[in-house]
Amino acid sequence: MACEREAVAAAGHELAAAGLVIGTSGNLSLRTEDRVAVTPTGAVLAELEAADIAVVGLDGDHVAGELAPTSELGLHLGIYGRYGSRAVVHTHAPMATALGLVLDELPCVHYEMLGLGGAVRVAPYATFGSAELADAVLDALAGRTAALMANHGAVAHGPDLAAAVRAMQLLEWVCALYWRAATIGTPRTLDADQLDAVVETIDALDYGAPRAAEPPR
Repeated sequence: MACEREAVAAAGHELAAAGLVIGTSGNLSLRTEDRVAVTPTGAVLAELEAADIAVVGLDGDHVAGELAPTSELGLHLGIYGRYGSRAVVHTHAPMATALGLVLDELPCVHYEMLGLGGAVRVAPYATFGSAELADAVLDALAGRTAALMANHGAVAHGPDLAAAVRAMQLLEWVCALYWRAATIGTPRTLDADQLDAVVETIDALDYGAPRAAEPPR
């Protein structure tokens, strides 16, 4: 798990540099088969080293590392168990956390939210580290790659660590977009037909994938 521990530490630095985690707030993990490399409890994510990263089994048993895993380990393991993800990122990102104080759902206001599965649900509040919180977040993630957590923060997951980090970055961007628009008026939302048209266009154009330019005529 040496590579996984290095990747988790590096992702912690990336999230801190982007302002998505401050101090010890937030945690992340990366799963390989039946082992999970996860940030330790009480660690400053901007200062993580590979040796700081704990390794646990899918049953939560501590396998390697001198430091105990995050208190949100149950949330991480729950996401792996229900959704088969390979990476989980939890932050107290400013905009995401702020919207989780006032919204029950972040509506789909931009087509890029299709990358999150559509409108982002807000999991009801429960004490951090509790089974109740894990259950609420797991339900909010159904069909989604990210969720907000009422009066707490946000969580994202994906097929690899880079994808989970990108989902968290996208979520924070959309939250900031919604926040700014809401100061001016009521943000417009995209309906199902509009989102279906976006998906059809993406498929037709192979949008987002590099391709050779057409030769001049």
